[in-house]
Amino acid sequence: MSEALERTGAFFGRRKGKKLRAGQDDLVQNLLPAIRVTPGVAPASLFSNGDARKTWLEIGFGGGEHLAAQARAHRDINFIGCEPFVNGMAKLLAVIDEDGLDNIRVWDDDVTDLLPTLPDSCLDRVYILYPDPWPKRRQRKRRLVSDETLTMLARVLRPGAELRFASDIDDYIGWVLARVLRSSDFRWTAERPDDWRKPYEGWPGTRYEAKAQREGRVPSYLTFVRV
Repeated sequence: MSEALERTGAFFGRRKGKKLRAGQDDLVQNLLPAIRVTPGVAPASLFSNGDARKTWLEIGFGGGEHLAAQARAHRDINFIGCEPFVNGMAKLLAVIDEDGLDNIRVWDDDVTDLLPTLPDSCLDRVYILYPDPWPKRRQRKRRLVSDETLTMLARVLRPGAELRFASDIDDYIGWVLARVLRSSDFRWTAERPDDWRKPYEGWPGTRYEAKAQREGRVPSYLTFVRV
């Protein structure tokens, strides 16, 4: 496919897996609407602590292990988590409810529908961790990271903000690097191999990472800065 034809499309994964338990369904019906992001509203306005805090976004948080760990460790940061998969959302909602994590808001639909509604330079960090690699050539247009997505992210990230991308799929790592390196909006920070071989400081891990390591795949941890 021609690079000029790359486009970010709608979410292509499953929306729901096995039936939710009664408690999970109650959280989806009641807690989710209370903490769902309102499109067009500045992130700072979604929280009760005003404009003073930084805001970090995680796109595709899976079961929410990383997002919840970061929210616990950084109670002075506001977090937005995006995950269209209902079962993953239900897992995070249970942790938010049990741990009283009032610094998380969520978006349960395609992130490419949310990003255009956010104001310029409103985010301080974005995580994209172990996204679906869509390995077949005909599927690659479905990959989350594209020229168009990077343009959208560049608009909402403040200068100096970080975009962090982790994957255990070498082809996807190369795909992302090719697109970031040809972008004028981002700079890759790596200076030595350990800069992408070692996890981020304070990294809690994810279940996808654990599975990759069990199966012998080596993750890479890329950090890009908004210029």
